[in-house]
Amino acid sequence: MAKTESEDISKFRAGILEDHRPWGKFRAFPPENAGSIKIITVKPGASLSLQYHEHRSEFWIVLDEGLEVTVGENVWRPVPDEEIFIPRHARHRMRSVGNRATRVMEIWIGHSSETDIIRLEDDYGRS
Repeated sequence: MAKTESEDISKFRAGILEDHRPWGKFRAFPPENAGSIKIITVKPGASLSLQYHEHRSEFWIVLDEGLEVTVGENVWRPVPDEEIFIPRHARHRMRSVGNRATRVMEIWIGHSSETDIIRLEDDYGRS
């Protein structure tokens, strides 16, 4: 991992605020460099493209069971609330392997656009 990407991870994680309250807790994520914040829902059996980005890193928080994630050469099934950092230029994908839709909250780190997707593999014929 390049030094700037390692610094991106450290800076982003250092900016996460966790506050405990009588009813539980909340986690606030640093908005300074967030280009987008989304909830992605993947239908059962469907997957996003194997892809990477030129201009942004991504931070994912897994919301549901039944997801398979690829980042680089690593493939695993994360648990709900697991946090995943995807460095810029890292190939990645998410796939719903259960019988229900699965969701991930995605925060872009760095300003980018939906056109910043380099697809390596795609089940839907997009390039």
